[in-house]
Amino acid sequence: MIRVLLADDEPLIRAGVRAVLAADPEIDVVAEAADGREAVERVRSHRPDVALLDIVMPRMDGLSAAAEIRAGVPSTGVLMLTTFAEDEYIARALGSGASGFLLKLGAPAELHAAVRAVADGAAFLSPQIAHRVIRALTTGGAGGRMTRAARAREQVDALTPREREVLALVGAGASNAEIARRLHVVEGTVKVFVSAILRSLDVRNRVQAAIIAYEAGLVDTLH
Repeated sequence: MIRVLLADDEPLIRAGVRAVLAADPEIDVVAEAADGREAVERVRSHRPDVALLDIVMPRMDGLSAAAEIRAGVPSTGVLMLTTFAEDEYIARALGSGASGFLLKLGAPAELHAAVRAVADGAAFLSPQIAHRVIRALTTGGAGGRMTRAARAREQVDALTPREREVLALVGAGASNAEIARRLHVVEGTVKVFVSAILRSLDVRNRVQAAIIAYEAGLVDTLH
């Protein structure tokens, strides 16, 4: 069972999201919060697998709450669910340690997939958000792209061959379970590799690691 904390300052939104999640028998909303501070406190007490956070909330916004949750309860994955798709919000969400970014206008199946992915240690971006992130990586001029690519390759070169293999699969969006099947290892071993990769790359989550894998050209090597 995937245990979820749901945080949104609008009761009707919480009720609607809870109803959507209830359609998946493997997802259980174990707690709710009406603001970011309450979300942090309830994550600490309930230790859910996933914290589903709105961005704009009173007392503490979802982005600040995400940073506190990732710092204090790293076992809880953070998924941002919002109406707002501004580039600043996306950048701050990924920088705060969120593993996913989902728009409220998405389909219910997308919400189920996002929660499952983040609970499994993978990253999830809604198609609209993924398009923005890729566009940001591929714009800014050839010089900027070359600089980012060179930096990414330098970071990746510091990894072991096995770590680079795992990173390539992370960049392709594979979950820990999928990576374990692909490499014929147990899932616990994959988690150890992913933790080591995040430390070596000095990034906070799989989304940031996936961006480095993309910029370094690792994802293009997969077949």
